[in-house]
Amino acid sequence: MIDLHSHILRGIDDGARTLEDSLEIARAAVSDGITVMAGTPHVRDDWPTDAGVMEYRVAELRAQLEEAGIPLDVRPGGEVAMEWLERLPVEELRRFGLGGNPRYLLVETPYYGWPLGLANALFSLSASGITPVLAHPERNAEVQLQPERLAPLVQSGVLVQVTAASVDGRIGRQAQECGLTLVEQGLAHLFASDAHHASVRAVGMAEAAGVVGGGPLAAWLTREVPAAIVGDTELPPRPEGRGKGWLGKLLGA
Repeated sequence: MIDLHSHILRGIDDGARTLEDSLEIARAAVSDGITVMAGTPHVRDDWPTDAGVMEYRVAELRAQLEEAGIPLDVRPGGEVAMEWLERLPVEELRRFGLGGNPRYLLVETPYYGWPLGLANALFSLSASGITPVLAHPERNAEVQLQPERLAPLVQSGVLVQVTAASVDGRIGRQAQECGLTLVEQGLAHLFASDAHHASVRAVGMAEAAGVVGGGPLAAWLTREVPAAIVGDTELPPRPEGRGKGWLGKLLGA
């Protein structure tokens, strides 16, 4: 599997604090079946990560992983807050390109409220040649009340990333229901761990894949779409769904 949202890089946000923390996350990821992981530190007011620092931390961790014999391919990235999309020049945004691909950028969804300027900000990003990947919208209260609000964004080309811990219920029932609804409605494109620590907000990609039944849909969400982003190839078509009613049965509705 390929995990394109994590906070594995040490000392630059609220994720790993030390190199040993980073290595623990890496070991947990490998144990979960992950082969590639993007380090996507926050880029926002409380964690104003510099692209050069992110790149240095990626190189540092790659060297430590090789020395420790941990078979995880760590790639660059960043989780950029909406208000920072206008503050940073396009050249710097590209340096935060998801998985090292300057044509994709992970954009953080706020947990509260729905910014009126979000659609315009994502459109401007697309107009500059960068495809927005919206991080964890299922954890936003407004999206939980109205998941279909993402439909116009998806129709315009925005990709949606759902957190594994939402899908398997670790973040709570509302996030789980919303995340699975997005999957069922074709409004989700990839799962990611958003791992901050090896045990707290852990990896869990394999568990999330199992929740949606494994098979072609799980492979698309955890391998095929992320691989296309990392490899800069055409996004694969979504496989046919599991049939009507599967979500209600899963959630006991």
